[in-house]
Amino acid sequence: MRVLAAMSGGVDSAVAAARAVEAGHDVVGVHLALSRMPGTLRTGSRGCCTIEDSRDAWRACDVLGIPYYVWDFSERFKEDVVQDFIDEYAAGRTPNPCMRCNERIKFAALLEKAIALGFDAVCTGHYAKVIEDADGNRELHRAADWAKDQSYVLGVLTHEQLKHSMFPLADTPSKAEVRAEAERRGLSVANKPDSHDICFIPDGDTAGWLAEKIDMTTGDIVDETGTKVGEHPGANAFTVGQRRGLKLGTPAADGKPRFVLEIRPKENKVVVGPEALLAIDEIRGIKVSWAGLPIAEVETGQDFDCYAQVRAHGDPVPATARMEPHEEGAGAQLVVRLTTPLRGVAPGQTVVLYQGSRVLGQATIDAARSLQRAAL
Repeated sequence: MRVLAAMSGGVDSAVAAARAVEAGHDVVGVHLALSRMPGTLRTGSRGCCTIEDSRDAWRACDVLGIPYYVWDFSERFKEDVVQDFIDEYAAGRTPNPCMRCNERIKFAALLEKAIALGFDAVCTGHYAKVIEDADGNRELHRAADWAKDQSYVLGVLTHEQLKHSMFPLADTPSKAEVRAEAERRGLSVANKPDSHDICFIPDGDTAGWLAEKIDMTTGDIVDETGTKVGEHPGANAFTVGQRRGLKLGTPAADGKPRFVLEIRPKENKVVVGPEALLAIDEIRGIKVSWAGLPIAEVETGQDFDCYAQVRAHGDPVPATARMEPHEEGAGAQLVVRLTTPLRGVAPGQTVVLYQGSRVLGQATIDAARSLQRAAL
């Protein structure tokens, strides 16, 4: 096949490209330039897709003997990922920019361009697996190494996108083996640290970065009963589950710490309360998509058993789910009822559903509800 290898500049994508070459495919390496900002040369292991990463990707392609190109996707990244991140926080939600980047850049914009240029597949260094069922339909599954599994952030992939997705690291038992293989192949990125944090906020100060992008207005911090217990410099700077930095003037009656339970941007209020009230029993999701063909129960609107995961490295918990008409009459919504409550679930996050190792699909969390809190 003609394969376009997305080269991030890290060890995973370099080894994935090497395996695609070794399998006999016609491989071309492409690095995505996602930012035109000067001074993005990173240090340590923060961020990704920087000038340093572009050079590392070029060196890997040179060793592998494959063509190398840089594609400028900075404008689309700014609009579809960065601006979306700002807009979601301004609306009081907690977005996952890596999900949006996979959805709109790496497996939408990139794949569209690759297919237009005659490529059969896009190869990445994600730890996930694509399996074909008896009818030849493709399904997304967890990788062999669950500790490194990245199927959660790929839950946005559609049936059509899975047809053109290649994950050569799917069956690799550990990251240590990938690094050892890179060393054997003479790839200079063998010991390069993994990237983490939000790539467009390389210093990790999300609150400080947002303060320059969103108008912050002081307002009230109230407890679960609506009683004012403090003031905040801007509701958008807080996230559900936050404990530090609240600076409450009125201590809790039991003397225990309080946590952010809810953000109400229209009222400019932050709601705080005891840790127990962070436990969420029900999730309602919008912008639903299915990774491969949806299971039969989705089509018929029936309940189905599954596991729900709300963070990239979070533990999946047992749940039942079903598709229902949206309670406000705007299309359909995914309703997930958790057998085991989850802490600190916030609107704007992504819930990904699994059956066994298979990824069923995902939704953006529109509402997260606590039955205990509703009873107050």
